[in-house]
Amino acid sequence: MSYDARIQAAESDPQQLEQLFQVARRSYQVQDFRAAVQALHEATPENVLLTAWVYRLQSLAEEAGKPKRSINWGAAVPLSILTGLVLWALSSESFTVRGDVPQIFLWWSPVAAFSALIFMAVTAKRGATRALALGLSLLAAAAYAVLLMPAFREGWASDQYVILAAIHIPLLCWSALGVHTLGFRSSAADRFAFLIKSLEVLIVAGLYLGAGVAFGGITVGMFAALGITLPEILARLIMAGGFGLLPVLALATIYDPRVAPAAQDFEQGLSKFIATMMRLLLPLTLGVLAIYVLVIPFNFFAPFGDRELLMVYNVMLFAIIALLMGATPINGAELSPELQKVLRLGLLLVTGLAVLVSVYALSAVVYRTFQGVLTPNRLTVIGWNGINIGILLAVLVTQVRKGCEGWIETLHTVFSRATNAYAVWGLFVVIAMPILF
Repeated sequence: MSYDARIQAAESDPQQLEQLFQVARRSYQVQDFRAAVQALHEATPENVLLTAWVYRLQSLAEEAGKPKRSINWGAAVPLSILTGLVLWALSSESFTVRGDVPQIFLWWSPVAAFSALIFMAVTAKRGATRALALGLSLLAAAAYAVLLMPAFREGWASDQYVILAAIHIPLLCWSALGVHTLGFRSSAADRFAFLIKSLEVLIVAGLYLGAGVAFGGITVGMFAALGITLPEILARLIMAGGFGLLPVLALATIYDPRVAPAAQDFEQGLSKFIATMMRLLLPLTLGVLAIYVLVIPFNFFAPFGDRELLMVYNVMLFAIIALLMGATPINGAELSPELQKVLRLGLLLVTGLAVLVSVYALSAVVYRTFQGVLTPNRLTVIGWNGINIGILLAVLVTQVRKGCEGWIETLHTVFSRATNAYAVWGLFVVIAMPILF
């Protein structure tokens, strides 16, 4: 029986809860016990006993300090090499879709996510069945996209779907990693911590990619200086195979699967750097948005006829969501009350201006749709704009309604709930587009 069920059965029995905690401690499952207590506390905040346990577990965690970080390189390195070899094989010119699009663009993220799921299950020594089921589901989603590509009634719709699938299948992979890590019932604190750690893994993977590109360029350049051109199969090994090394290595570097997301280390290193960087970018973003809103009336109809400008708007919207999330503190203790007030005001101002620009961009997309036809691209953009505008409005409404008291936890709740909308819409784009078009 899971801790959720056992704690729920004993939620009014102090002695039984204490016994459950001691069992969890002896079996090194305190984090699972804590996550279950936190989830039940959020579902029944009026339960005084669970509230007391939340504070007790928080105090115990603070007293114990952070566990020593040990990276399971014994699993990470072989899985990274295996992922690289699989992507190397998939990068062959014989694996294409619609005649000229390499299938690796659709397969790379499920393959990498499958390896990441295995790494987390092996390192945490639990969740192997869930990891296997999620990994196979991701491979099935990629196969679905490849096999149904010819089913589109129009060639242009199929071309659009290739791009959309290549963008949204990685989103499904991220969602699968979240389900494996958090399960289907998790606290807002754990979900928000997972979001922040996801951002950190992405940045580390980008750093690794930069180093890999430099290494690959130097390698090719050294052979070129001798008048030697590397065979195509070796060039693919360097590019596709080298890229395959990165996802699991980045995950292993940043995330400890043995510890719940909210209990990860956010106090030093890259975590601290990212939070500081995001907060420094906040006033710059505020200034750019303010100027842009002021100049919109002077060129109001530009996005109504410029498709590329609309793409810029959509990228901007996702970037602002990431900025707001990255600038939000994990807990209030890391900032003084005065800095918290300034940060909260900056977040609200950026959110308000972003809503104005986003509604303006959404109206341009809707206008272009009514003037032409509904395409997979336009439907996808309308959906994402609606979701992101909804998130921004939820930030404004909840902050105004709740006030300064508990504003950090309120933001955690908004962003953690937004993950559901992201996962559902990503699944819709990949699965439903061939049916609709």
